This record gives sequence, structure tokens and C-alpha cells, in this order.
Amino acid sequence: MGANHISTDTSRVRRWLDGENPREPIPRILSELFSERFGVVVSVEDLGLRTTRPAPSATGVDLPWTGPQTVALLSEFSRSDLMLARRGFLGSSLALSAGPSLIEPMQRWLVPNQPAPLPRTESEPAPSAARARGRLSKPELDLLETTTVMFRQWDAQCGGGLRRKAVVGQLHEVTDLLQEPQPEAATRRLFKVAAELAELAGWMSYDVGLQPTAQKYFVLALHAAKEAGDRPLGSYVLSSMSRQMIHLGRPEDALELIHLAQYGSRDCASPRTQSMLYAMEARAYANMGQPGRCKRAVRMAEDTFAEADEWDEPDPDWIRFFSEAELHAENSHSYRDLAYVAGRSPTYASLAEPLMRRAVELFGREGGEHQRSYALNLIGMATVHLLQREPEQSAILATEAITAAKKVRSERVNTRIRKTVDTAVRDFGDLADVVALTERLAIELPETAEAV
Repeated sequence: MGANHISTDTSRVRRWLDGENPREPIPRILSELFSERFGVVVSVEDLGLRTTRPAPSATGVDLPWTGPQTVALLSEFSRSDLMLARRGFLGSSLALSAGPSLIEPMQRWLVPNQPAPLPRTESEPAPSAARARGRLSKPELDLLETTTVMFRQWDAQCGGGLRRKAVVGQLHEVTDLLQEPQPEAATRRLFKVAAELAELAGWMSYDVGLQPTAQKYFVLALHAAKEAGDRPLGSYVLSSMSRQMIHLGRPEDALELIHLAQYGSRDCASPRTQSMLYAMEARAYANMGQPGRCKRAVRMAEDTFAEADEWDEPDPDWIRFFSEAELHAENSHSYRDLAYVAGRSPTYASLAEPLMRRAVELFGREGGEHQRSYALNLIGMATVHLLQREPEQSAILATEAITAAKKVRSERVNTRIRKTVDTAVRDFGDLADVVALTERLAIELPETAEAV
């Protein structure tokens, strides 16, 4: 760890056993050592070496909204994830929050930060050469931001299962940098990078089925976005949390999170971001069985997206995924969800079909840039044809989805394919095309645990 000045002997160990607290970085080194040796996270507090500061919570979402504690929580959780990332191990030690226990803590995102002493600026003399070495140059900060963009592109192309740990490792490195003295502008940029990486780590965890881990990263990302003073980024994090709640069958919670995102960024988010939030609002209303409000939100998403090209400032990279294809995909899924909630309504399925077809067409033109989205929308199109009682066409699209799914590592994609095929078997199990589809699924996407 670079602490070459640290050494120990039996007398020092005895003093620690008797209750003496060694100076930093010894507690952190011992925590790393014991954690690596025993294969579980052993915090500094578990060792009894520091009792003045409460241990960062490993569970729950009601966390302190302060910069130093946000950094500590990000550092501890990312380190734990890197060490215990065997599938289900870390995730099983967490619990998902929902309802008021989730929504009420998130509402504190809107509370202004308390004034804090300004950090030392570049014009002030550094107290020592050791402290000065921690400062980042502008090219170094630029490189961190470029790396985050690259990770996001990899996720869209390959799914969350291939490079999730690389993102978590990068996040842990950034939290180390946040513990060094930096100018205020650099600190804000580092918090923004940390927020984007934590959101991406959460998204990739969600994609591979680690739901509690995903939620924890999303919450930490929102805290980091607050410290960065970036409300549009915070609204994007809340939209990811909302999408997860829809996936988990909690549309009421999803709607609360989206409304919180809209309220917090209504005067600063770009049209593209606002359009995405309206589309997610429509998804929530669809799953709540409220067609009137769903259709209104769909129209607002379309109308607001039309204003995106007139926006004077360039969109941040994290919202560039929300293209015309993604808009059609979200709105078609809203109508598809409405169809299921309304008892397989052919009316809503007919509204979904042209939008889904257009989304598949546009994603297919990209040549794999958004391979996971292409696969998900092929599946969506297959489900729409099942709703329209067209199993042969559904089987063709599901077969194409299986081919696309093999190019990404996404348990979410695989699960949706299996659910769609299960529905086809239940409704049209005697049809030759459906039988062939079932056999192909068993061969090409066997249901086995994937490594994260």
C-alpha cells in the first residue's frame, strides 16, 4: 500500500490488544489484511481499533448526506464488492429497501448542502510535499472522465457481466483520490466521476441480477451527485432506481422516485433528460394500470424529445444513450405493460407494435453499439406478437433474440427470453415453431449461474 515507513513488533501488537489505537494508516492496513485472510470484510471497527466513528452501514439506504462519509461509504462498499464478488455472496448480505424506507431518505437529496470550509486552493502553499502529490492535473481529470465514458460504452455493447468488477475497481481508485486534498473544482469533478461510476456499477449489478448490490450503488451515486452539485445527474440516478423498482414489481415506488427526479431537476435538466424522465413516468403509470396518465406521459416524452436538437448546450455522456430508438423502445414497453395489466388487451398491444418495430429497426442499424438494447427490444417485439396471438412471428423474433443474447453477458436479457418462451409454451405449446424454439433455448442459453 506504499506505507514503507510502517513497521511493527510484538510489543506494539500487545498494546493494540490492550486497547491502544494505532495511528493511520495502520488500522486500514490491518483491515485489508484480515479481510483478505478470512475472505470476509473485517472493518476497522470490527478489530476494535477505532470506536469514535461509527462504521459505515453495509445495509440500508438511510445514509448521512456529507461529503467525507459519502467517500468512506463508497470506499468501503466498493472494496467489499471487489473482495466478495462471488455471485450472490455480497448481494445476500444486503437487503432491498422499498416503500417509505426507500423514498423518505431519497427526498433528502433536495435539501441544500450545509456550508463547509472551503478547501485549500492552488494559490495557497501546500503544507508538505506529500500532500501536494495528491493533487490531480487537468489532463488526469480529463482521463478519468474519458475512462468512465469508455466503461459506459462497454456496458452497452457487452452487458453488465463482463466488466463490472473493472468499473468497481475504478470507482474504488477514485474514492482514494477523493481522500487526498484537492482544489474545490477538482473535488467536484471527482465526485461527479464517482457518481457516474457508482451509477454504472449499480446498473451493471442490476443487469446481472444482483439487486440489493445495485440499489446500494444507486444510493451512493445519488449522494456523490449531490456532493458534485449536479442535479441532472442525480435525476438520472433516480431514474435508474425507478427502473429497478419497476423490474421488482414496485411501480408506486418507481413513480415516487421519478417525481422526485423531475422536481429536483426541472429547471436545469436538458430536454433529452426530461424526455427520459417522462418515458420512465409512463412506464410506472403503465404498471400501475393507469392508461390515461401513461398516455399523457408518453406524449410529453415525445414532445420534449423533439426539443432536444434545439438545446444550446451539449448533453452529458450519461444521457446520450437516450436516442430516438430508446424513446420508441420505452414508450412501446409502456403500452406493452399496459396490455398485460389490462388482461392482454389487443388495443394496447397494437399501440406498442409500431413503436417496438421502429426501435428494433433503429438499434439494428447501429451494428452492435447497443447490442443489449437490440436484444431486449427483439424480446419485447416477440411478447407483443404473443399478445396479438401471432406465435409464429413471435418465435422468429425470440430466435433472433437468442442469437443477440449470446453476444452479451446480461442475466436480465436471458431472463426475459426465458419468460417470453415460457409464455409461448403456456399459450401455444403444441405449435411446432414453439417446440423448436424451446429446444433451441435449452441448447444455446442453458439456465446456469453466470460469473459476475
